Amino acid sequence: MGLSTEVGIDLGTANVLVYVKGKGIVLNEPSVVAINKDTNEILAVGDEARKMLGRTPSNIIAIRPLRDGVISDYDITERMLKYFIKKTCGSNRFFRPKIVVCVPSGVTEVEKRAVREAATMAGGKVAYLIEEPIAAAIGAGLDISQPDGIMVIDIGGGTTDVAVISLGGVVVSASVKIAGDKFDDAIIKYMRKEHKLYIGERTAEELKVTIGTAYPREEVITKECRGRDLVTGLPKTIEISSKEMLEALDEPLEAICEAVHSVLENTPPELASDISNKGIVMTGGGSLLTGIDKRIEERTGIKAIVAEDACSCVAIGTGKSLNAIELIEKNTINRKRNMY
Repeated sequence: MGLSTEVGIDLGTANVLVYVKGKGIVLNEPSVVAINKDTNEILAVGDEARKMLGRTPSNIIAIRPLRDGVISDYDITERMLKYFIKKTCGSNRFFRPKIVVCVPSGVTEVEKRAVREAATMAGGKVAYLIEEPIAAAIGAGLDISQPDGIMVIDIGGGTTDVAVISLGGVVVSASVKIAGDKFDDAIIKYMRKEHKLYIGERTAEELKVTIGTAYPREEVITKECRGRDLVTGLPKTIEISSKEMLEALDEPLEAICEAVHSVLENTPPELASDISNKGIVMTGGGSLLTGIDKRIEERTGIKAIVAEDACSCVAIGTGKSLNAIELIEKNTINRKRNMY
């Protein structure tokens, strides 16, 4: 594999995407690592490890080292990054790429340092950070250098970032730890409460993707769902409708709408009028939930548009930002901004 000097990494709670300059996105795998508890060795990373979630013998654990958009297990994250960098850039130990890593807009200085250190320890020569909403806007093809207001909602696996961007920087933002994973949790909780059925994360995700909805569908659709009956302890299959999914997902969706509302409330009037003309851009895997754009639109009165290739926007933006390293340095790392 040819040596590439610059790499963009979208270090997501659900997936890690790696963008290599000149090649585009070269890797998109789940952020899951399978480990042998007895020897502490890594058995599988990414797709292979995800297949093991909830299905491993007692000495093997499948871990997600990132929770709610931040590193929850530093050592495992570093080893996972090392694996992905080696897989995409080859294993020449004299060659160390420049890395840009994407972080949620609400991360603390300590969390920023952890990400930077993990990236350099994993083989990066130097690691820069870029905030998710900025990367998402660049990846969605928006020109962020203009003095116009752009509003981006990035719904990932662990966090939802809402930001108003102008002149290449974030003017107002909010980051809530409610996104795709919390949607799955809400479905698991609902099934327990309403149907006395215990289902796993993968089943919940399948329900979310196939019949999940954030806004009443014109036509109610149903899907069979298998799980363990909490009363008898035996496997059981029931039919679930999209109407029930709407009910199950109501709470996390409402929290995201609240965050959007609060950002709009704090947006300067000139930028707010730009946004109402242009609309709100939605990115991230969570924005693919059926009807979520309609729900945001109903709540704000502003048109919401789901970006093309929403899942890859952040990674593409992180990669494209490699062309403006000086701007990134000024914008993210050296700036201390108080989040509310």
